[in-house]
Amino acid sequence: MAVRIRLSRQGKKKAPFYRLVVADSRAPRDGKFIELIGTYNPMTDPAAVTIDEDRALYWLGQGASPSDTARGLLKKQGIWEKFEAKKA
Repeated sequence: MAVRIRLSRQGKKKAPFYRLVVADSRAPRDGKFIELIGTYNPMTDPAAVTIDEDRALYWLGQGASPSDTARGLLKKQGIWEKFEAKKA
């Protein structure tokens, strides 16, 4: 099973709110997921990002690959650098 860290869209029309989830890569975007590890709200100024660092590092260590957008959010929070340092 290929596991990905990606965004799942919530909220109403023209007011998006995203959950950062760990999901099977074959599952639909807003479908079943394994674990919720954070949220992203682009509507606030500045955009609000909350990520459970321990769980994100755990899933990255287990081989979960983040989507491009999820990797950007992890970099913004400094989690991706911690993972790269731990890996090296």
